[in-house]
Amino acid sequence: MSVPGTLPDPRPAPTAEPAAWGDAAEPARRLALLKAGALQNAILTSANFSIIATDENGIIQLFNVGAERMLGYRADEVVNRIRPSDIHDPEEVAERARALSLELDTPIAPGFEALAFKASRGIEDIYELTYICRDGSRFPAIVSITALRDDHTDLIGYLLIGTDNSVRKRVELELNDAVAAAEKANRAKSDFLSSMSHELRTPLNAVLGFAQLLETGSPAPTPGQKRSIEQILKAGWYLLELINEVLDLALIESGRLTLSEEPVSLMEVMLECRAMVEPQAQQRGIGLAFPRLASVRFVTADRTRLKQVLINLLFNAIKYNQPGGHVTLDCTLCRSDAIRISVRDTGAGLAPEQVAQLFQPFNRLGQESGTEEGTGIGLVVTQRLVHLMGGEIGANSTPGVGSEFWIEMRLTEAPQHAAGALDLVAPAPGALAPDGLPLRTLLYVEDNPANLALVEQIIERRSDWRLIGAADASVGIEFARVYQPDVVLMDINLPGISGLEALRILSADPATSHIPVIALSANAVPRDVNKGLAAGFFQYITKPIKVQQLLDALDAALALSQASPGPAAQKEPA
Repeated sequence: MSVPGTLPDPRPAPTAEPAAWGDAAEPARRLALLKAGALQNAILTSANFSIIATDENGIIQLFNVGAERMLGYRADEVVNRIRPSDIHDPEEVAERARALSLELDTPIAPGFEALAFKASRGIEDIYELTYICRDGSRFPAIVSITALRDDHTDLIGYLLIGTDNSVRKRVELELNDAVAAAEKANRAKSDFLSSMSHELRTPLNAVLGFAQLLETGSPAPTPGQKRSIEQILKAGWYLLELINEVLDLALIESGRLTLSEEPVSLMEVMLECRAMVEPQAQQRGIGLAFPRLASVRFVTADRTRLKQVLINLLFNAIKYNQPGGHVTLDCTLCRSDAIRISVRDTGAGLAPEQVAQLFQPFNRLGQESGTEEGTGIGLVVTQRLVHLMGGEIGANSTPGVGSEFWIEMRLTEAPQHAAGALDLVAPAPGALAPDGLPLRTLLYVEDNPANLALVEQIIERRSDWRLIGAADASVGIEFARVYQPDVVLMDINLPGISGLEALRILSADPATSHIPVIALSANAVPRDVNKGLAAGFFQYITKPIKVQQLLDALDAALALSQASPGPAAQKEPA
C-alpha cells in the first residue's frame, strides 16, 4: 500500500500464478515496466526542478532532490512538519489571497489555502511567488499546483512542481531597464531637437525678417540689391524647410509626434493646397489641374499633416517636371471605405530600381548633382505621416512619361456641424484706421533686441499702431496693467517668468484678462504649439516671422479686443 501523496510503486504487482515461460510478450512488458520505473525515479531525483507533494491538509509528504538543492532543506526537516506556504514570501501569499478573493468573490484565507484553492476545484493553476531558502536567501519561482485524487476521486493531496525563475526575472529587469533608458534617450532627443530648433530659428528669424523689410522697403532696392535679397530669402526659407523636415523625421522616429485625427474635408484641403502651390507652378510655367468632387468627401486624418503630405507631393511634381508640363491631382474611390488621391506629373519619370528606393531617407535618386535643392527627407516624412494616419502610399512611374504618387485614406462621415455645406471663410484683409482715430497699442514682451527691432520696423509700416517693448515678463505685466494695450505679443522663453506663466498672470487679472495675447516663439515643435494654444494664447506664431502672417494675426486680435473692451485705460504716466 502506497503512502498518500506519493507516486505509485513502478514495480509489477505479484500475480497468483507466474507467467508462462513460453509467453513471448513477457520480456517486453518487463522492459517497459523497468523503463517506467527508471523514468519515475529520474523525475523524483531530478535536481533541475522541485517536486513537493502534500497530504489533503497541505502538510509536506514528499520533498525531492531538486527541492533540497533549490531551498537548502533536507527532506527530513520538512516532511510532516511544514506546509509549502511556510517557505513562500508571506506578503506575497497574503496578496495572492486578496487577489483570489476579488477574482472569485469568495473570502480566501492566507496561507496554503490561497495556494491550493484553484487546484482543489480542478482549475489548472500556475503562479509566481518568491521561495525563501533555509539560509534566508530568496529567489523567484514559477509553481504549478495540481490536486491529487485516488481511484474514488477523493482528494488525497497536492503536487507542486517549481522552477527557478531568476534568469527570466533578471532578463525582464534588464529589458525594462533598457526600455526605460531608451525612453529617457528619446525624451532627451526630443528635448534636444526642440531646443536646437529654437536656437536655429532665432538667428534665422532675424535674417528672413530684415530681408523681407529690405525687399519691400522705401526707397525700393536697386535691381542688384533686389537680386541679392531674393537669394537671401530663397536660402533662408530653404534652410527653414530643412529644419522642419529634420525635426519632423526625428519626432516621428522617436514616437513623439502627436496627431489629431478627425473628419477632414477633402475639398477644403485641396483648395488650401492649390492656393499654396499655384504661385510656384506659375513661376515655372507648370499647369495645374484639380478635380471637382461630385460630392462632399471627408477622410479620417490630421488636417495639418494631410495638407503637409499633399503639398509635399505637389511641390515635388512641380519641381521635377519639365518646362511647360502639367500636374494633375485626382480623387477616385478605391474601396467602399477608402479614397485614393493621386498626383501625376509629366516629368522625366523614374526607372523601376529608382521607384524601389523612393522612400529611403537622404536618397535623392541621383539628383544630388542637379539644379534642384533637396535632402531626400521629404518623401520619407510623407510616408511616415500617411502611415501614422492609417493610410497607404505608393508610386508608379514610366521613364520619359512621368510619375504618379498616390495616397489612400479612410473615408468617414461628415461632422455634424459641417453636414450639408462647406462655407469657406477667407480671412478679412487688414485696413488702416481713418485719420483722427486713437492709435492702437501693441505691447511686445521680448528679451532679444534684434527680434524687438524687427517687429518695431514691421509696426512702423502701420500708421494706426504704436509699439511698446518690454525686455522681461515682469515688466511686460506691469506695462499691460498701466498702458492697457490692445494686443500683447509674447515671447515664450523669457528670463525669470516664462511667457506661459505671464499669460496665466494676465488672464487671472481682471484689469488685463480681456487683452488678446499672441505667442511669438521659436519653439515650433507641435507639442509646444499645442501647449501654448491650450494655455490660452489667441494665436501661436513661430519664428522666423512671416510679416503678413503677423499683421493678419494682429488685425484678428484687434477685432477681438474691440468686440470685448476691458476696463477704461488708465492715464499714461508722464
